[in-house]
Amino acid sequence: MTRSGIRVVIGALGGLATLLSSCASLGSADSTRLDLVKQRGELICGVSGKIPGMSFLRPDGGYEGFDIDICRAMAAAFLGAPDSIQYRPLTAPERFTALRSGEIDLLSRNTTFNLSRDASGGNGLSFGPIVFHDGQGLMVKTGSGVTSLEQLSGKAICVGSGTTTEQNLNDVFETRQLPYTPIKYQDLNQVVGGYLQGRCAGMTSDLTQLAAARSGFPDPEQHTILEERLSKEPMAPAVVGGDQRMADAMRWVVFALIEAEERGITQANVDEVLKTAQADPSQAALRRFLGVDGGLGSKLGLPDDFVVQVIRATGHYGEIYDRHLGRDSAVTIPRSVNRLAGDGGLMVSPPFS
Repeated sequence: MTRSGIRVVIGALGGLATLLSSCASLGSADSTRLDLVKQRGELICGVSGKIPGMSFLRPDGGYEGFDIDICRAMAAAFLGAPDSIQYRPLTAPERFTALRSGEIDLLSRNTTFNLSRDASGGNGLSFGPIVFHDGQGLMVKTGSGVTSLEQLSGKAICVGSGTTTEQNLNDVFETRQLPYTPIKYQDLNQVVGGYLQGRCAGMTSDLTQLAAARSGFPDPEQHTILEERLSKEPMAPAVVGGDQRMADAMRWVVFALIEAEERGITQANVDEVLKTAQADPSQAALRRFLGVDGGLGSKLGLPDDFVVQVIRATGHYGEIYDRHLGRDSAVTIPRSVNRLAGDGGLMVSPPFS
């Protein structure tokens, strides 16, 4: 072997040793995905990218939606940079593999929080707090005359493959002893396509997805979402299981969004509220929340002012909801149980103490 060849081999071995050393460091008992995100300077967030209102790829190549703002809130907290994100569009069957394999850092993709996905004997994920309480429904053509689930007996129904939606549909029809034929597709666009092409008498998905799909139809009024609900679908972001630091950081970013709304701290007034807290030592709880005192952020591996960074980037939970799903949005979904607990809903934050 020539001297130049020897140098090439030595260089390659040195690079391999560096890579193995880096992997060993990230695999140590004290390592966490949060450290890797910080080292990379970018959050890799798994999304759908095909659901208006939740996560959608605009014609200009940018992403927007409720789930996208959850990703941006995370990046603001983890990195102080809400736009330092690489979005990975994933189908339902791909999403958990992408999380377990390390292809993504965090999943924010209209994913139902349930036992099988959370348990170590199942998918082994760590879910954050519920960010959207959804439910599964059915949509049919208005002119079909179908007004109830029983009237779909013996008919074909378009459904996403490998989802809780598919399981719920089967559970409900089996319980009521109603025969049906599932027409399965890999993603929502295919489900919608099959439905519009007349391959099934109805399509089923979460209410958010049905409303989003209908909003893009040429004649939305020609399609009816039935009143019956097939399930409860609590949606939450998730990270891989066993990484408490990453899971804790994710959880408390969501709680910060809810707590900020409870306190009336908005994207527009957060800096003013921060100045008030800094100038008034008697505001102990507010000072802890905003990171003036208490060091709560450091307990999560985050800057103490992570809440301020989050609210500057996205506003509070209600602002995110109104922006993408509110009355003036393209996909309007009444807030209902997604209101704050003080307003009769289910959204509530534990104390920041």
